[in-house]
Amino acid sequence: MGNVGLLVLALAIVTVVVFLLNAYHAKQAEKRFMNSLYEDCGRLAQKEYAPERFARIGSYFLRHSSPLQLDDITWNDLGMDEIFMRMNYTLSASGEEYLYYTLRTLQKEEGELLHLEEVVRFFGDHPDERVKVQLQMNKLGYTGKFSLYDYLDNLDYLGERSNRKSLIQDLLFIPLIALLWVNFSIGVMGLVMLMVYNITTYFKEKGEIDPYITSFAYIMRLLDVCDELEKIKLPVCGKEQERLRMHRKEMQAMRRNSFWVMDPGRGQASGNILEAILDYVRMVFHVDLLKFNSMLKHLRNHIEDVDALIGTAGYLETAIAIGIFRNSLTEGYCLPEFADRNGICMENGYHPLIAQPVKNGIHTEQGVLLTGSNASGKSTFLKTVAVNAVFAQTIHTCMADRFQSSLYQVYSSMALRDDLGAGESYYIVEIKALKRILDAAKEGKRVLCFVDEVLRGTNTVERIAASTQILKSLRGENILCFAATHDIELTELLQKEYDNYHFSEEVRDGDVVFDYKLQSGKATTRNAIRLLELLGYDRKIIEKAYEQAEHFTDSGSWI
Repeated sequence: MGNVGLLVLALAIVTVVVFLLNAYHAKQAEKRFMNSLYEDCGRLAQKEYAPERFARIGSYFLRHSSPLQLDDITWNDLGMDEIFMRMNYTLSASGEEYLYYTLRTLQKEEGELLHLEEVVRFFGDHPDERVKVQLQMNKLGYTGKFSLYDYLDNLDYLGERSNRKSLIQDLLFIPLIALLWVNFSIGVMGLVMLMVYNITTYFKEKGEIDPYITSFAYIMRLLDVCDELEKIKLPVCGKEQERLRMHRKEMQAMRRNSFWVMDPGRGQASGNILEAILDYVRMVFHVDLLKFNSMLKHLRNHIEDVDALIGTAGYLETAIAIGIFRNSLTEGYCLPEFADRNGICMENGYHPLIAQPVKNGIHTEQGVLLTGSNASGKSTFLKTVAVNAVFAQTIHTCMADRFQSSLYQVYSSMALRDDLGAGESYYIVEIKALKRILDAAKEGKRVLCFVDEVLRGTNTVERIAASTQILKSLRGENILCFAATHDIELTELLQKEYDNYHFSEEVRDGDVVFDYKLQSGKATTRNAIRLLELLGYDRKIIEKAYEQAEHFTDSGSWI
């Protein structure tokens, strides 16, 4: 064997060794990742949530929106973006988008929630099957900055793409090759000119389709993952696996010979001789352009199948995320109970974002009016009840020892702001938010609503008068309202319509101490003026304020 032969042999050995080392490291990395799925179940991976990511996360929800879902006002009032981040244990864009959709979609049939519970419990009791599904969803991964739906919605920008031109160019090779036997020189010249023309036009066409390769690659991974998900033994997911099988079969034509388009080495200067040859075949014969056009046509006719695959795979991963979220709740959780009557019964409920929560309970069938000073716990309590009500009808999980309610449509009017873009004051924004709740109740929906500081955007006299009538309207057979207010007058005006509760505080050693415990009845402490004193306000201001407050309490007049 000569020097050249030895060099070739050495290069071959190095190539094989490098390949084996890469395969070994990849296998070890997968093994470590698998072990982490077993051992770190409940530990949330750190993810970056830039604004554009949230825009992408809502894509599946926007495509499947309905009047029964949480509207933007309620979602934002309850801080649900942060809660979503708290429980986002998904590993793929499909799982992430479906989890977001789930949290915003209130179920009106208990049967759907009971089936979800079956799936959640199965994965909790069968860690091997759970990990198999997670490994597949991790392979599916993400689409990058944009959602797959962004790409699907933009397919029309490509227009109608025909293979006619490329096919004619390819067919021209036949007579030119035949011409070689008649006039070799002219035949060669013709072939060269045709190849140059094909290569020149190829790059223009390739530039047009390249942005869509990302979405096609995700769909190919989705089909591969669905293949594997069908094979995993999931006895409680027969309906889901059949749906995967049915819709995946509809997409089979898109997969055939897709390597011409989806080859990761396509157009890359990798140094691989085979890939280089395939690239020249693509450039000369436009094979990938022909296949892309057929894939595009098939995809346009089967977008609903892709959507069904995303939703079904996302459902399985969402069920896993719910189970992991439950395991992470160190303060415990319960399954909700549903009753066909108006009312809420919550025992030792807490908010999932509070590390060491003070738990509270309540039982009401006619609505609740909360009073108490700022920072005493009113808003947090409203959010605690609201989030538990939402979780009961979305992920069948409540942060409480017991939670019973009806199946409601949930609304809120809590953290509103001036709409400068629309030129609307806070008061206008607020009364519109309240009216949407009243309109929902008039439509016959069973409504659960949460209102923080009714009509805070107007003067005292009109606020109390209007608030009284609005809160009376938010009380009825199909509506249950939890409201917080600083206006003690409302507790008297609405004592027949609402149960009164309050939060209180104490002044100890020159400081205000809150216990955050819900108490029956209206607030009786008045520490607002006391706080002025603690912060060093002039003594005359304090004395005059006390005198004026006492005078109003005794006479009902400020003069």
